[in-house]
Amino acid sequence: MKSPLLHELCEPFRGLLGTWKGRGEGHYPSIESFGYVEESTFSHVGKPFISYVQKTRDSVTDAPLHSESGYIRPQEEYLAELVLAQPSGIVEMHKGSIESSKNACVIYFESIDVRVTPSAKEVTQVSRLIKIEGDTLSYDVSMAAVGEPFQHHLKALLKRQA
Repeated sequence: MKSPLLHELCEPFRGLLGTWKGRGEGHYPSIESFGYVEESTFSHVGKPFISYVQKTRDSVTDAPLHSESGYIRPQEEYLAELVLAQPSGIVEMHKGSIESSKNACVIYFESIDVRVTPSAKEVTQVSRLIKIEGDTLSYDVSMAAVGEPFQHHLKALLKRQA
């Protein structure tokens, strides 16, 4: 089956499309530092959004750790919105921008609102920086959560899968 044409607003995000796998590490004052393996997939259906699904596993035990899914909603003039949901009861809404060239792009999102269910841990602010160079995707996530100030939390390096 032929893949649908990419919507014109999604064109700056073309380099993000596909499945990415790799390793990352996390730290935060309220938890022990940890390593993880990740698989993330960015896809489209021809409409003005990019869908996103991510799953991580413990790099030592292979136990499931985290997952999230959502949508990048491109806007005019290289701006975008990001909406994410996590099974831990956290929903993030972001605004962002993208700078793109033929071989690389940088996408930056900062939260405009973070909502949590009554049983979820408190998260008040999140930022996500994604860099793509060729077939390598790296990202950094910072957050303010559980009474701690805004600070770095995650970093990973992923490779595009064939």
